[in-house]
Amino acid sequence: MGLRTIRDIDLTGKRVLMRVDFNVPLKEGVVTDATRIETALPTVKYILEQNGTSLVVMSHLGRPKGVKNQAFSLAPVARKFSELLGREVIMAPDCVGKETEQLAADLKPGQVLLLENVRFYKEETENNAEFAEKLSRLGDVYVNDAFGSAHRAHASTEGIASYLPSAAGLLIEKEVSFFGTLLTNPEKPFVAVIGGAKVSSKIGVLESLLDTCDVIVIGGAMAYTFLKLQGRSIGKSMFEEEYSSTAESFLSKAKERSVKILLPLDHIAAAEFSESAEPVPVDSVDIPDDLIGLDIGEKTLAEIETVLSSAASIVWNGPMGVFEIEQFSQGTLKVAQMIASSKGTTVVGGGDSVAAVNKFGLADRVSHVSTGGGASLEFLEGKVLPGIAVLETKE
Repeated sequence: MGLRTIRDIDLTGKRVLMRVDFNVPLKEGVVTDATRIETALPTVKYILEQNGTSLVVMSHLGRPKGVKNQAFSLAPVARKFSELLGREVIMAPDCVGKETEQLAADLKPGQVLLLENVRFYKEETENNAEFAEKLSRLGDVYVNDAFGSAHRAHASTEGIASYLPSAAGLLIEKEVSFFGTLLTNPEKPFVAVIGGAKVSSKIGVLESLLDTCDVIVIGGAMAYTFLKLQGRSIGKSMFEEEYSSTAESFLSKAKERSVKILLPLDHIAAAEFSESAEPVPVDSVDIPDDLIGLDIGEKTLAEIETVLSSAASIVWNGPMGVFEIEQFSQGTLKVAQMIASSKGTTVVGGGDSVAAVNKFGLADRVSHVSTGGGASLEFLEGKVLPGIAVLETKE
């Protein structure tokens, strides 16, 4: 089985219906971060460079919950898309219906039509077959390049593939290539840096990585659950008691498989979790009872640097501390810089880590920055993503 991509199908003279992830932030009708539009451009341009092609683009925006709410209209996105593409993008009044079908049918080679928000219909998230069939009338070929939505079995990401010849765009191809390699055949040593608040949201990823990793660095608030299980004092830091047996089982599996688990050796703590909290360095693994751990300390960073400097493959998902608050952002910033300096293959996936490399201006120094938050997490867990499974060849 392999991924069928747009390079594998003849697009000559075809009207291509493409699912993208244009779920971008808007403020007062203006796109404030166009990253997701920019990452779709290579596929858009590839399609339009083929002989006689036209393009119909569809996306969701926000959560209108099946109601036509103009606050979630893609019209502002059409303006930004047109500006970045350097050609006119026609905005459809809807994503299905006679008027939209006529606009699609009238497209001349080189023309681009953007459909209105597919989530204006509850049938989209219900993966309704009739709705998927209506969408399929708008193109001859279906291309999915919305990695950020590939973990959802919706009408525009999964159902539609039953009605049209289907293939992956260049962005999905790139995501699958990087994540697939890490999960099956990474260059060694392979180090995973996993952070974030909760063991509950990351345990699937941690367990999946035991199969291929040499070292797993655990940071963020979830590290305190693991430290407490090792008999350490964690002060007022977060502890997920209901996940303690899962976390314990993970630590023993890691030991069995000789996977090194690196937990914080020291901390930056505070008396309370707040923007104005005074940082208190704690020069040991144990945190005093009246403090809460909010970032990793210098000793931990030195150990992480040793591990990362010799890594051939690195995946990073989740911050090392409360990086949104300046005085507790240093751990995440320094780890981001170490990953950016690595000579190995470096993949950053998941919303907060991506936000961190963007915030620190390091994205262009990483081999691959994933565009999917939940999708990249589920991919790392080894789950089947419905929007990608339908694009795989059966042979």
